[in-house]
Amino acid sequence: MSGKSSQLSSRAGLEEAAPHYHGHRERLRSRFNEAGSDAVTDYELMELVLFRALPRRDVKPLAKQLISRFGSFAEAIAAPRPLLAEVDGLGEAAITEMKIVAAAAQRILRGEIRRRPVLSSWSAVIDYCRAAMAFSDTEQFRILFLDKRNQLIGDELQQKGTVDHTPVYPREVVKRALELSATAIILVHNHPSGDPTPSRADIEMTKEIMEVSRTLGIAVHDHIIVGKDGHASLKGLKLI
Repeated sequence: MSGKSSQLSSRAGLEEAAPHYHGHRERLRSRFNEAGSDAVTDYELMELVLFRALPRRDVKPLAKQLISRFGSFAEAIAAPRPLLAEVDGLGEAAITEMKIVAAAAQRILRGEIRRRPVLSSWSAVIDYCRAAMAFSDTEQFRILFLDKRNQLIGDELQQKGTVDHTPVYPREVVKRALELSATAIILVHNHPSGDPTPSRADIEMTKEIMEVSRTLGIAVHDHIIVGKDGHASLKGLKLI
């Protein structure tokens, strides 16, 4: 066999050995780059995230499995690590890539509400709260601390609880607001069930915090409850 023939045979062998998904990856990347995120489905966006962590695997089946199990791209990247670890084929490197995306999304949204008065950018506040908490499998209580111009000066996760309860202590909430020199706060917590409808306990706890805060000149602008199915505002519902 001539040298030229050997080169052609070797090249053909390499082409035959190339994994079938290499071409798919390039086509998907090109579509994303040229047409934007709206041109890809949730599972395709998940594929793009997994490419870096799993460079030698066809990740389409895994991406579809994640969307099927958790419901959407947002719910999948926000899912707790222990639940993600239960997915066959999803290792620590891939989970970390997903959590990096989730953290980046939260940081971008938090940046949006830091730039201007919170009360004039309410949709951005809701988006941030839902990204941070709506898909958690345990109940969490968060406080947004505002200055006299209603700009965000602090955002803290105060308590974590069980699937349906988080202990909240009104005096601790107010104490932290005073430490940060906040003049107003927004209370936020999630309902892991997905239904953001306020419970009687939610309403009573909010009123207790408002009563303690009022005596020290701290306003409670609202209490937002977030869940997979949406959000609820106690002020909007005229419950406070």
